[in-house]
Amino acid sequence: MEIYIVESENLYSMNIVVLDAYTLNPGDLSWGKLEALGNLKVYDRTLPEEIVDRAKDAEIVLVNKVVIDGACMEALPNLKYIGVLATGYNVVDVDEARKRGIVVTNIPAYSTDSVAQMVFAHILNIVSRVDMYASQNRNGRWSNCNDFCYYDSPIMELAGKRMGIVGLGHTGMATARIADAFGMKVVAFTSKTEQLPYGIEPLPLDEIFATCDIVSLHCPLNERTRGMVDARRLGLMKKGAILINTGRGPLVCEKDVADALSSGRLGAFGADVLSSEPPASDNPLLTAPNCFITPHIAWATVEARTRLVDICAGNVKAYIDGAPVNRVD
Repeated sequence: MEIYIVESENLYSMNIVVLDAYTLNPGDLSWGKLEALGNLKVYDRTLPEEIVDRAKDAEIVLVNKVVIDGACMEALPNLKYIGVLATGYNVVDVDEARKRGIVVTNIPAYSTDSVAQMVFAHILNIVSRVDMYASQNRNGRWSNCNDFCYYDSPIMELAGKRMGIVGLGHTGMATARIADAFGMKVVAFTSKTEQLPYGIEPLPLDEIFATCDIVSLHCPLNERTRGMVDARRLGLMKKGAILINTGRGPLVCEKDVADALSSGRLGAFGADVLSSEPPASDNPLLTAPNCFITPHIAWATVEARTRLVDICAGNVKAYIDGAPVNRVD
């Protein structure tokens, strides 16, 4: 465990603590804008039993994945503000915070372009088999080839393919823009009723799964969407179609996806999120064929993390100045 205590001259005297900073800032970014706003303590990681002791003097607590529930709030009488260092804020009991007059904020739309980029990193790896060929050629495959080239599996061109986007928020729309640039036909399941850009055609969810070559998930996780990609819906898909999930892990039933990959019904699955993180070693997706998993890093470009820190500092300053922004409470 690392702790950074910053003593700096500033115009503010509030105590600020970051309880789990490492994934956001392992040391390559500056905390300067937060340092200027109060007495800052930064912890790399915090166990549940350490929360109260570390945050007991803080008016402002910043968390990424650390859970702040009603019991924590009861034990932290100085707590006035919780800043979630992410867009999703399910780690905080917002209803309890509201009852106690504690302001809760999040970080909206900081990683839109980075996540859309990861969608196509997965798609391009799948359709062009970049990782497979690079790995083979590190082991001498091409050097021992009788011809000027070789290919062991079909390589797919994206132009003209049908791309289904489930959820047209910031990231879904950015993904649609890239798909359009590739010459793909974009359809979407969305609650938006206005005219959609890039020639996007709105369709019912089942029709998207039944007709698209690639489906990418960008909807929020709630009781209606949890487990929405199950055996029934996977059974609607074209044989060999591709599924991408950079949204929330529990949007898919992982065993059903693994079974669809094993049977060949689903051509490939690219995911940056799983139902539990880190995943259990027996998660069926870890050993499923044509399954490509990255460790929840779509948000983690240097540029996106820098924006996150900047927005966080802006949120804190706005709160201190009496006009909080990006509230979710």
